Amino acid sequence: MEWTKERYHKEIRVCLNQLSEQKYQRFSSKLLPGTENILGVRFPKLRSLAKTIAKDDWKTYLQVAQDDTFEEIMLQGMVIGSVKAELEELIPYMREFIDKIDNWSVCDSFCSSLKRTAKEKEQMWEFLQEYFHSEREYDLRFAVVMFLNYYVEKEYLQIGFGYFDKINREKYYVKMAVAWAISICYIKYQNETIVYLEHCKLDIDTYNKALQKIIESTRVAKEEKQKIRMMKR
Repeated sequence: MEWTKERYHKEIRVCLNQLSEQKYQRFSSKLLPGTENILGVRFPKLRSLAKTIAKDDWKTYLQVAQDDTFEEIMLQGMVIGSVKAELEELIPYMREFIDKIDNWSVCDSFCSSLKRTAKEKEQMWEFLQEYFHSEREYDLRFAVVMFLNYYVEKEYLQIGFGYFDKINREKYYVKMAVAWAISICYIKYQNETIVYLEHCKLDIDTYNKALQKIIESTRVAKEEKQKIRMMKR
């Protein structure tokens, strides 16, 4: 069945309203201050709906989908992540969606939805380059979160460290993403990450936040955490 604006409004909007929960809406709004368009639909329900749309006329859906609620923007990203199509065909839709990202939750959810990256590392890495070199806050967060999700490996580790030193970290959510990524690097490559931290060009806030993330991790031993505490600037 073809997606039309009429079908969209009849089915998707009604469906989202039916799936929404008032208590969850209040909870989500507290996590995302400044976001006033939250309906209150839990992510597993959104993912289930996204998978259904991805098997249908997903191209037309993405063309007619609305951007006036948090869930509908989130849903579009999940649909893109669920579609079984060639990466080259999806890239224009990905670019358009990344331009819509205006909070950490949509950004991080989209990254986790792009699980195909695990099998298409080189192609996706090439795609990410423009975002590592962007000046926009959520472009940069997208690139860094993609790195920590899929590229914390020997082949990409030092390249990632180089990006962390060079990217614009003036924006809060970029700073937090870099700190988070470094903590994941430490968990997987402790020695290499320690060497990086000893010689990095991070600002003090990002550096100390990275140490904090490492210390907060349940995957780091207590004795290691004590050593990390001693590295604080």
